[in-house]
Amino acid sequence: MIHSRTQGKFGDKMTRREAAEYLGIKENTLATWASTGRNKLPFIKVGHRVFYRLSDLDAFMENNIQTQTF
Repeated sequence: MIHSRTQGKFGDKMTRREAAEYLGIKENTLATWASTGRNKLPFIKVGHRVFYRLSDLDAFMENNIQTQTF
């Protein structure tokens, strides 16, 4: 359950765990994407903590809508 989002200048922010749950993927997948630059999903790094904006997650999902498999 997503519950610790905070509202501020950057909109709704989620932890990596919350973002992974929201996208329906594993937390390690997001960590891999962040370290390799795969999928170009923006994130905010504050010290050792990583956050994702809800608007970026929604845009990522919108940009990945497919009409057929390959």
